[in-house]
Amino acid sequence: MEPTTGMRWYKIAESMAELRQVMGSPCQVKVAGRELCIAIAPNQQAYACAAKCPHAGGLMAQGWVDPLGNIVCPLHRYKFSLKNGNNTSGEGYFLKTYPVKEDEDGLWVGLTP
Repeated sequence: MEPTTGMRWYKIAESMAELRQVMGSPCQVKVAGRELCIAIAPNQQAYACAAKCPHAGGLMAQGWVDPLGNIVCPLHRYKFSLKNGNNTSGEGYFLKTYPVKEDEDGLWVGLTP
């Protein structure tokens, strides 16, 4: 995850409940002109990452989150940690991640301008 200095925060949902019930997990959203994938890990935290797999461009929102908190690409089943983007299945790729925070006004993702 990138440092949060100079970050601009964008609202992606009214609440975690909306994300789970209305949008599903994982889901693809467009934020400030960027396509992102938002997913809820087994620890019930929301995470944001690049919309496409760095290997072959598979849409991460069409994949799934495994019981260990990795997002799995639907094309070749490469796994990436939602916490830091590290490739946990050993192929050596890195999935860009973005910080997510929740407060009384909703769920937010941080992007650097």
